[in-house]
Amino acid sequence: MQRTRRTTRLGGVLVTLLCAAAALTAAAPQSAVANPASAHASTSAASAGLADKPYLGWSSWSLESTNYPGVNPTGGASWLTEAHVLQQADVLAAKLKSHGYEYVNIDAGWAGGFDAYGRPLANTKTFPDGLKYVADYVHNKGLKLGTYLAVGLDPGAYNNGDTPVYGTTGCHTRDIVYSDLRKTNGWDSAYKIDYSSACAQAYVNSVADVLAGWGVDFLKLDGVGPGSFQGGANHDNTQDVAAWSTALKQTGRPIQFVISWSLSHTKAGVWKQNSNGWRVDTDVECYCDTLVTWNNSVKVRWNDVVQWIPDAGPGHWNNLDSLDVGNGVMDGLTQAERQSYMTLWAIESAPLYAGDDLTKLDDYGLSLLSNDEVLAVDQAGNPAKPVNQNSDQQVWFSRNSDGSYVVALFNQSGSPTTVTADWSDLGITGAAGVRDLWSHTELGNSTGSFSADLPAHGSRLLRITPRGSSGPATPVLVRGTGSTASSVSLAWDAVNGAPAAAYEVRADGGKATRVRTPSATVTGLTSATSHRFTVVAVGADGRKSAASKTLTVTTPASGGPTAYEAEASANTVAGGASVADCSGCSGGKKIGNLGGTGTLTFNNVTAPQAGTYLMNVAYVDGDSSRTAVVTVNGTAFKLPFAGTNDNDWGSAQTVTVPVTLHAGANTVEFGNPTDYVSDIDKITL
Repeated sequence: MQRTRRTTRLGGVLVTLLCAAAALTAAAPQSAVANPASAHASTSAASAGLADKPYLGWSSWSLESTNYPGVNPTGGASWLTEAHVLQQADVLAAKLKSHGYEYVNIDAGWAGGFDAYGRPLANTKTFPDGLKYVADYVHNKGLKLGTYLAVGLDPGAYNNGDTPVYGTTGCHTRDIVYSDLRKTNGWDSAYKIDYSSACAQAYVNSVADVLAGWGVDFLKLDGVGPGSFQGGANHDNTQDVAAWSTALKQTGRPIQFVISWSLSHTKAGVWKQNSNGWRVDTDVECYCDTLVTWNNSVKVRWNDVVQWIPDAGPGHWNNLDSLDVGNGVMDGLTQAERQSYMTLWAIESAPLYAGDDLTKLDDYGLSLLSNDEVLAVDQAGNPAKPVNQNSDQQVWFSRNSDGSYVVALFNQSGSPTTVTADWSDLGITGAAGVRDLWSHTELGNSTGSFSADLPAHGSRLLRITPRGSSGPATPVLVRGTGSTASSVSLAWDAVNGAPAAAYEVRADGGKATRVRTPSATVTGLTSATSHRFTVVAVGADGRKSAASKTLTVTTPASGGPTAYEAEASANTVAGGASVADCSGCSGGKKIGNLGGTGTLTFNNVTAPQAGTYLMNVAYVDGDSSRTAVVTVNGTAFKLPFAGTNDNDWGSAQTVTVPVTLHAGANTVEFGNPTDYVSDIDKITL
């Protein structure tokens, strides 16, 4: 069920900024275009190499949003001034440009009203020389300038519908909105634009031309839905994103285009087609006396990014938000947390943009931001995946085309512990060389596994190089995706490096099937029986890889699998948990309000024999993600559920997870004593 658990963008500050801009109406006669001719350079330049790699730079919002003493002395976002931005550009050029950092991005708060055509103007009090001056200053240092807009038509630009659209005959703002002036974006602070009118695209084009004329190189469009914890027709901004993509391209200037915040994965295809990246989560800032804290909301990224990993690639990247690791006490994190924070961003090939006051970088922060081996991992554009997430001790990895691996070890618990990377999980046989990328240290060869003692919230980042390997790489992450009494469906990660022309799937020691894609269904199995599966990659030359790690799955009894409804009377619904209506759920019901004291226990889940079964969980989550602690016959593990970010609590999703059952009756409990849990529709196994 919908329950607030995370701070979203600083509502009071941003709404104040938007209202202030709206109060400065479109009556101002000055033109917003500094040099209209410069807005239309070579159109071929607009797409060449844009966002081929994740961008590196700096952004203002972390400093605007903090209550850290002295940063915003006259109220929220008062830090943002032209002078402060130029200071950050100076330091970026002096200390970080040589490491690849180039973008200086001004977030919300720069605008001070609109010109006679409803196009934004810089606030003359805080940016007295205007954004073109700032862009020129930044460009002269070999850097690039980014800026910010919220999606939709600002009421200040609307001006009772009488604002003409620049470059058109007869188009006014009343022609580009719906007659009922329906609101949109994450704060409902703007009018939704009606793109059935050609005037709408003309208006967006005119604003894009202003930005290009100033020399802007980057645009963040914020409050976009579905996402920003908003859904429904009024918050479907897919047409806005497409219109802005078109508008920026028609300027002829290469302007990187990123959308925000907490975008819904249900529209990933639209985001990939029309933008250079998307925020996968809520703001990383804590809106407190520091920039961030571990719990609000750095740690959630380890769960929230997972469903997006396959979507990242050249031209469009998963954006995890600002990287606040450079200012020590102001950051609000331990040194171990600062390293883990940047490690996750780097292994996910996320844009790395510092949110710190660069004039106050401490030595440790600078060493993190300027570690070229770690930056190379980010720039390689090969996002890592977790081996699993069933505990706080996690191993994430990516396999490189040269046969080496990037491996990150994470301890997400609040106490020191040992974390181990098992070579069999990574498809490594024999010895492998280990290099620590943070310390630039060769650690020698290791056989079978590598372990590290990590502090609370600590990490290690390694490059692993198998010795003497050749031929196709071993398939990894072999997992069960479904089962019947006579079949088991499998999936695994496609191999890179020496490519596989085919895969052999082996069941119980014999060849079961041969496929060309990394998934298969093995049929003809015996019901209520434990079966063992491995996968072998076959190269074009016929050479074969070593067999994958063995996956063991027990098939259901004849007639299975069996569905168990969450709301069934045989279950135990305890604490604050309750039955709720759900239009998209089986039986029209679900169990919500799970977490804290709220638990759901499925009683009498029957298995024909002891073994590992595939449990399919149907759940509902309109948040970014939530994590259940699943307890099966007294043994607990963590199960993250991917959310939709669109506040949709009436549509079910599914995830399949292996569980170990006894012969006969079993209990399966869903809860989490320290956090909210997704709503549960049913389980099937």
